[in-house]
Formats: sequence, C-alpha cells, structure tokens
Amino acid sequence: MNILYFLVGCSVVMALIFLGAFIWSLKNGQHDDVVTPGIRVLFDEETDDENQS
Repeated sequence: MNILYFLVGCSVVMALIFLGAFIWSLKNGQHDDVVTPGIRVLFDEETDDENQS
C-alpha cells in the first residue's frame, strides 16, 4: 500500500511539471502560429547553390 502512495505522489509531481512546461510555452509564444509549420513542409527549401546560379 505504501508503494501506491509513492506512485500517486510521483504522478502528481510529474503532472505539475508538465503543466508548468505547458504554461511556460504558452507565455513564450510557442503556440502562436500553428498553421505555418504545416504549410512550410509542402515547399522545397532553396539551397545556397541554387541561389548563386
């Protein structure tokens, strides 16, 4: 039964860490533009060799 208390405590701590990381990412603007990365995959990147010729 003691291990159950330990595991519940660990899971609560992990959940709080993930919640803190999610809130931190919201405050730093990680989720501001969710459309552009999906569209950027569709276009080929131009390399420096193609730009020079």
